[in-house]
Amino acid sequence: MNQRWRVIALWLLPIGLAMLLTWQIVGGTQTNSTTKTTASTVAPKNTAVARMSYGRFLDYIESGRVTAVDIFDGGRNAVVEAIDPDLDNRVQRLRVDLPGLAPELINTLKEEGISFDIHPAKTAPPALGILGNLLFPILLIGGLILLARRSNPMSGGPGQAMQFGKTKARFAMEAETGVKFDDVAGVSEAKQDLQEVVTFLKQPERFTSVGAQIPKGVLLVGPPGTGKTLLAKAIAGEAGVPFFSLSGSEFVEMFVGVGASRVRDLFKRAKENSPCLIFIDEIDAVGRQRGAGIGGGNDEREQTLNQLLTEMDGFEGNSGIIIIAATNRPDVLDSALMRPGRFDRQVSVDAPDIKGRLSILKVHARNKKLQEELSLESIARRTPGFTGADLANLLNEAAILTARRRKDAISLSEIDDAVDRIIAGMEGQPLTDGRSKRLIAYHEVGHALIGTLVKDHDPVQKVTLIPRGQAKGLTWFSPDDDQTLVSRAQLKARIMGALGGRAAEDVVFGKGEVTTGAGGDIQQVASMARQMVTRFGMSELGPVSLEGGNQEVFLGRDLMTRSDISDAIAKQIDEQIRSMVKECYSETYQLVSRNREAIDRLVEILIEKETMDGEEFSNILSEFTKIPEKERTISLINN
Repeated sequence: MNQRWRVIALWLLPIGLAMLLTWQIVGGTQTNSTTKTTASTVAPKNTAVARMSYGRFLDYIESGRVTAVDIFDGGRNAVVEAIDPDLDNRVQRLRVDLPGLAPELINTLKEEGISFDIHPAKTAPPALGILGNLLFPILLIGGLILLARRSNPMSGGPGQAMQFGKTKARFAMEAETGVKFDDVAGVSEAKQDLQEVVTFLKQPERFTSVGAQIPKGVLLVGPPGTGKTLLAKAIAGEAGVPFFSLSGSEFVEMFVGVGASRVRDLFKRAKENSPCLIFIDEIDAVGRQRGAGIGGGNDEREQTLNQLLTEMDGFEGNSGIIIIAATNRPDVLDSALMRPGRFDRQVSVDAPDIKGRLSILKVHARNKKLQEELSLESIARRTPGFTGADLANLLNEAAILTARRRKDAISLSEIDDAVDRIIAGMEGQPLTDGRSKRLIAYHEVGHALIGTLVKDHDPVQKVTLIPRGQAKGLTWFSPDDDQTLVSRAQLKARIMGALGGRAAEDVVFGKGEVTTGAGGDIQQVASMARQMVTRFGMSELGPVSLEGGNQEVFLGRDLMTRSDISDAIAKQIDEQIRSMVKECYSETYQLVSRNREAIDRLVEILIEKETMDGEEFSNILSEFTKIPEKERTISLINN
């Protein structure tokens, strides 16, 4: 209510001032017009038909030709009524520029008995004078008021000139995010840990009766799209306590000391509203390791982190404040930030398994129309490695395709096209060049042939010549759901599968006609072979890890790290990689050569149909050669 009356007063003040000035101007104008009307009956108007010089005016006075004089503008000019003998003694009104209202001129007019009148100069209305005097102070005060209103965060203005040190956290006494724990699926372990936090806030006696203390902080760790922020929204919707939410980047500013001041202001407000929750998204923006900068450690971000560490678990403590943070880069966080007492729990939010994907699909399919024969379980089995965000996007893309095709419900066809679009990109125009289409067909059939005939390779799901994204053709494989452990035979089979396209080009067209289409495949082969040698110990060099983990370089920590291997070992690594790739390519080349007739038949069918599923591909290939039976692990959904 105080804010409302303040706004009303700020509007009434300029409105009242404008009305006062308008009234004075109108009143002054009416007074002047009345004076002019009265004066017009007794005095001549300030008009003339010609001009004459001041000397001639004096001559006219001496000769007695002047009958009346009206002096205007404080004596600077006058209108003279004079008799002109050349015009039959008619009276003319002539204008004269005077040097000033000299007493000698007045005395001369009196002596000659000439009627004269002095008209006072026109004055501006008093309101204009007041306005001129008050204009600058009004502008100054108005500018200060506007600046103060814009700097007030409650007004929503973009300027924050006077609020640099104030926190930008969104505050809600009872956050209404529209998300509950029932809307979060696929992360049951993480949800259970966070439900305990909410239960403690609602029923603290349940834990304190046995001497338990709620964790002071919970760190959500996981790849992008797994539901970390969604879990935070669910906590906000379920907790029923004051909730602060902000991003780690909102602490950082270009001005020194601003970040630390915002941290202090955030915890000050939190203590005033305790018990409460604080959610910091992307905390790695402010919580990176200290002392890792190129220019030393005394930078603004580190001062902000120091203040955050002090507020979270310093001398004063922060009882009643629970901090929840999310990041997908826990490897770069400062060790002091991750210790117990600050973040007592680290909750891992990973990509869901098949049961998790099924539960996520059930949540996102609530408002979707699905055909009766479409099973969510089949979609869950088709999408290994998909995160919650990927699955939500999958159903949304399928719904868009359904509306575009003017169908009433989502079918398996829309699901397949949506999966292809998410993984490989938008569908392009079909190939029209016969030579390029045939070459790409041989390339893709080579991939599918190796994937089908090599026992340890993942089965073929689909082969297509329809371009998607940067790829002119695609071969899809359907891996097992749980592949956390991969054998040496499986890695070798994947290398052979990736080399199948180049081997098919080599066998059919010759070495002189191989194309750049296998560039991406060769990069994958080199990466897999190097990891087999240096990380997994699957070469003749023995079970020795010869390189560090395949992580992103963190500037300041890893930039100056020297290599752990000698030049001789590096040479042996290159030789092992080259030998492994040559061996796999030789086996792939022989396998393709022995099945040349089957390849030609499959290519003709693929060019005609443009898309073949894995079952059809296997049935046709089985007419020419024996297909090994692959061992498949079927994930159980119901325990």
